[in-house]
Amino acid sequence: MDNTVRWMRIVEGNAFVRFIDVNLRGAGQVIFQNNPLTGLFFLAAITWGAISGGAPQIAIGAFVALVVATVTAMLLDADEDSLRQGLFGFNGMLVGCAVPTFIEPSLAMWALLVIGAATSTVAMLAIANVMKTWGTPALTFPFVLTTWFLMLGAYSFGAVTIDGMGPPALPNSMSTSPFSTAEAASQALPLLEAWLKGPAQVFLIDDWLSGILVVIGLAVSSLWAAGLALAGAAIALVTSLALGASLSDISGGLYGFSAVLTAVALGCVFYAPSWRVALFTLLGTIFTVIVQGAMDAAFAPIGIPTFTAPFVFVTWLFLLPKANLKPHPHDKIANGVVGGDAAK
Repeated sequence: MDNTVRWMRIVEGNAFVRFIDVNLRGAGQVIFQNNPLTGLFFLAAITWGAISGGAPQIAIGAFVALVVATVTAMLLDADEDSLRQGLFGFNGMLVGCAVPTFIEPSLAMWALLVIGAATSTVAMLAIANVMKTWGTPALTFPFVLTTWFLMLGAYSFGAVTIDGMGPPALPNSMSTSPFSTAEAASQALPLLEAWLKGPAQVFLIDDWLSGILVVIGLAVSSLWAAGLALAGAAIALVTSLALGASLSDISGGLYGFSAVLTAVALGCVFYAPSWRVALFTLLGTIFTVIVQGAMDAAFAPIGIPTFTAPFVFVTWLFLLPKANLKPHPHDKIANGVVGGDAAK
């Protein structure tokens, strides 16, 4: 009997262990992994990064929001199979990471976190119901949408204070050329750390060791996912350097996290790996970096982060064509009709 079968027998025989299993799977589903051990590594990455960064409230927020989102799904009698796979926990957990990152700790902040985590489950149900029309998943958009409203609302409420980011500002053109950026990076930028921070920033953690834990967690479930996460972060690093992005943003892995998610989603989750898929994924990952820059500029005057919206929009864009990425014959066209009687 292997460990997976043994664990599932324990889960089926104990309601409390089953609840833990659902939550761990929810953590793993942030990067599409239905694996409790992966979720455990992700939570360890968040905890390490939060504590080492002097912000333990981020780790606490992640745990609390994960449980709140899962319990909300149970109370709403959500689909049992989806619930057991953790599909209602991951958006809530990301809300729990984001709120303490950008709002100063207070009783009101924790109230917003709990409300946001619960609402992310409602948003997940609503957005998934809308997106099924086009056969595409909700991804992390419930987290993005919910947290955008929480942060925008914080500007109107005196009991909560925005922290962790600069004030709203009009976007300015970067004065750094691609050559000078790359030259400066070769001398001052710790490229390895910047690369590994990409996977960690999926959870809003600025720590390269946390990035290693995230990749290990992926490898436990899928070597393809682990490799594509590293590839996505590397592509984002090279692209952002070549385009002359802000060195501080590059070194913090801020161009890497959405690219990591796009690379995994397109490279091995929604398409079967092949050379065509690899090229498709490369294009999508590079475009994610461009969309990241565009949305950062667009959102600067509003004073809120883009979160994983670049990943969401690019992945939707690349899934909607329903391309099977395999060679296929074209039907003959006659009288403007594909496969019409005159074409037979």
